Amino acid sequence: MKNVLIIGCGLLGSSLVRRISKKKIAKKIFIYDKSKSNITKIKKLRLPGTIVKSLKDGVLNSDLIIFCTPMSEYKKLILEINSFISAKTLITDIGSSKIESSKIIKKFLKKGVHWTRSHPITGSEVSGPEHGKDNMFEGKWCVLIKDKKTNFKHLKFLKSFWKKVGSKTVIMNSEKHDKIFSITSHLPHLIAYNLVKSAQDFEKIFKFNLIKYSAGGLRDFSRIAASNEVMWRDIFFDNKVNITKAIDLFIKNLKSFKKDINKKNNKSILKKLKKTKKVRTKIIKLKQDIDRPNFGRD
Repeated sequence: MKNVLIIGCGLLGSSLVRRISKKKIAKKIFIYDKSKSNITKIKKLRLPGTIVKSLKDGVLNSDLIIFCTPMSEYKKLILEINSFISAKTLITDIGSSKIESSKIIKKFLKKGVHWTRSHPITGSEVSGPEHGKDNMFEGKWCVLIKDKKTNFKHLKFLKSFWKKVGSKTVIMNSEKHDKIFSITSHLPHLIAYNLVKSAQDFEKIFKFNLIKYSAGGLRDFSRIAASNEVMWRDIFFDNKVNITKAIDLFIKNLKSFKKDINKKNNKSILKKLKKTKKVRTKIIKLKQDIDRPNFGRD
């Protein structure tokens, strides 16, 4: 691959810039970001890429374009690049949900141009180029989307690209992807936001200064709830059907716990608690986390 264009140089975009440069995956890296604040930070950080002032300059000189922006920006960006993008150029993205944003791509992207979807499973609650790391993708899964009209050659290319970045790759369709991540990622974030909001409401109602007494549970949920609000709004809206079903299942199980607590159903609640503990063991066994207590905190 000769040149790559990163559109949106926040946490993951800047991490890709760092990694692509370190591993010499592309000859040139172009960076486009509409945020003046991000551009200033990128310059101060001296990231190993060339900042382009216009999308046209970056698109015309790149073999691969990676969208690292919130999904709500896709339509505007697509309409902007349509007049000068070539059918030879491959487009991918790092979006966390696929079905609805795929409809936008299908409807607005110029015919003959291929966009093959990616989803690297990594990130953090912080955002901005200053938080990017060159090992952000190392050993993490990257889901590649294969639907009916997916270009096999481009899929193969992206599989190789993400492996060079350091990720493990897996292929699935949009429907399976969005169902899986509605439970493993989207619902947990929604619960975190809601739990922190509940703590704020509780504090307001009872006039307690409870935040300073935050136990490990609230503390850890607050980390997730500190994630980028625009990105997560887009995910919630984009995957609303699956997330709604996940919420319904969560409410059903929450009601079951409530019933056990009110009735002091010892056998039932212990069975639930013991069964759910096994998930943590499985996550560690699959090397999705370390086995040190308290998430490795001292």
